[in-house]
Amino acid sequence: MTGSEVPPSFRLAYVPGVTPTKWVRIWNERLPGIPLNLVTVSAAEAPDLLRDGGADAGFVRLPIDRTALSAIPLYTETTVVVVPKDHLVAAVDEVSAEDLADEIVLHPLDDTLDWQLRPGRPANARPATTADAVELVAAGVGLLVVPQSLARLHHRRDLTYRPVLDAPESRVALSWPEDETTELVEDFIGIVRGRTVNSSRGRPTPPQPKRERPGTGGARRKPAVGKSTGKSTGTSAGKSTGRSPRGGSGGPKGGRRGKPGRRS
Repeated sequence: MTGSEVPPSFRLAYVPGVTPTKWVRIWNERLPGIPLNLVTVSAAEAPDLLRDGGADAGFVRLPIDRTALSAIPLYTETTVVVVPKDHLVAAVDEVSAEDLADEIVLHPLDDTLDWQLRPGRPANARPATTADAVELVAAGVGLLVVPQSLARLHHRRDLTYRPVLDAPESRVALSWPEDETTELVEDFIGIVRGRTVNSSRGRPTPPQPKRERPGTGGARRKPAVGKSTGKSTGTSAGKSTGRSPRGGSGGPKGGRRGKPGRRS
């Protein structure tokens, strides 16, 4: 490698709430010679980061502007409402948007849910981030509706969350620049989709040399002593050949020869 060459690497972006640990581990097992570098990015900035070449691929939240980007939807998250542990909502297993009609529901600027009609009453101001909104929930200012992974990410001991049945859901997708579908991108797509290392679109393993079958080549094995070789080599000691020692075959075994009787 010359001084001007740069060793290959793979840059993977991911938005808050997505945990890429499993896929990173598989990448390191299959491609140990190619480092995978993680890039944290907000959900709003992720599409532009990919278009501008700031990452080779990334986990994003749909919907996004698909201009010049390819995307594979991966999974859909449950939507939950974050409340103080002593709130009435904490006493039930799930709620509807109508159940939150009288509550102040915070709407942070980085909200990723695609609402047609937001539940509850709006606050006087919008928090800048989801993290700021969680702090306001803990202070008793209002409630917060978010994807479940974000509720887990910003978990606090004094807060809990419950599913919201009729709220929009957040979909997570793997995205990359459409014109930059490189071999490394294909490798990562295969990992995320669960392809094995020997699949048609994955990197094949080098062929293994064929092992020589035992007994081929070299001297032939000698038959074990005392065992028949399957060929007759004459009469074996101590065994009858089926013929009488004298005369023809078919005589009784062990019979005594008598004297010929006299003629009268």
